[in-house]
Amino acid sequence: MKYIILLGDGMPDYPIDELGGKTPLEYAHTPNMDFIARNGTVGYVKTVPDGFPPGSDVSNLSILGYDPAIYYTGRAPLEAASIGVKLSSTDVAFRCNLVTLKPVNPPAPPLTKGGLIMEDFSAGHISTEEARELITALDRELGSGEIRFYSGVSYRHLMVWKNGSNDIRLTPPHDISGKDIKGYMPQGEGADVLIKLMSDSQIFFNSQEINQKRKRDGKNPANSIWLWGNGKAPAMPTLKERFGLTGSIIAAVDLMKGIGIYSGLKPVNVPGVTGYIDTNYEGKADYALKELEGVDFVYLHVEAADEAAHNGSLENKIKAIEDFDKKVVERVLNGMKRFMDYRILLISDHPSPVSIKTHSREPVPFAIYPPKFHFHSPFMIGGEGGITGFSEKIVSNPSIRFEKGHELLEFFIK
Repeated sequence: MKYIILLGDGMPDYPIDELGGKTPLEYAHTPNMDFIARNGTVGYVKTVPDGFPPGSDVSNLSILGYDPAIYYTGRAPLEAASIGVKLSSTDVAFRCNLVTLKPVNPPAPPLTKGGLIMEDFSAGHISTEEARELITALDRELGSGEIRFYSGVSYRHLMVWKNGSNDIRLTPPHDISGKDIKGYMPQGEGADVLIKLMSDSQIFFNSQEINQKRKRDGKNPANSIWLWGNGKAPAMPTLKERFGLTGSIIAAVDLMKGIGIYSGLKPVNVPGVTGYIDTNYEGKADYALKELEGVDFVYLHVEAADEAAHNGSLENKIKAIEDFDKKVVERVLNGMKRFMDYRILLISDHPSPVSIKTHSREPVPFAIYPPKFHFHSPFMIGGEGGITGFSEKIVSNPSIRFEKGHELLEFFIK
């Protein structure tokens, strides 16, 4: 049996007046996802347990069958695994975004001395090459025996604090787009260390030629770091140990690759993947099908719809959903026919409503194809329950409910 999970990050949303009261998933042209929903086994899953933030880290751990209450230690340690940074038992890892902060009344650096808003949590989706140069220079400038900076992809990077404090309350930058950062600065034991690093980064970045050029080109500069997602290394059993499955993960972002590594999946590097709407969708699908010739299981993650929602772009979110359907789902549906036995799980990890520009915690729809259950089954085949497409309507009328998200994977496999 061959298994593949097709995950469109952040696709679910709220009804939007501009779309005639439809959600982007309902409005978008998605014949392939709709086919899976109509002809597959459908239901909903609560990927974010009560008491946890609705992040991609928590929700994707759930989808891969790990109870966040047991295995979640923070986002950054997962990304560290992808970057190749090995954490000791006393290391605390932090996600380090390159961001654009906009002064309300432009003060002299450091920017945190004046009123500031989170203008852009991605510094204009800065290129990986530009970002690597900035992070490498920052590590030379602010790094020490206790503090190190490591470059990742685009705006997503890592800081490791040796023997650091993990008792710090931090806020994801994409949760405060357009807001004054004053009420969201680090709090708790060791917060002063992080605030100083963020302030010092602003002074340093202000003089960097890369940022000067970005401003000349009309692009948002990376004028500060933003630290969040702190945690220590988790200990997780692999999917091989749990289910006897060999597998791979295909994703653009370090978070997903890191989750894959901890779960025993091999990260597969696909040329041209960006984590945004210009990503190489077809390459992801083709590489996934190629991987399945040698492994049992592939987790294919596409970030684009989530990024569009964080940017508040309804147009780009609809485009991302349609591209995912046409360039990934259709390609995989056709390509899986080469295998005698296979199963596809179509899912999202969490809603990312365009109206709030961040994640929400409602359950998400899923569809399994071919259906696990047939005639006389107590579980609904999409068309039998009046489901005509893959959308949030599945959540309002499910026959299968997983209130504990980590139980879905075992259902899918067994």
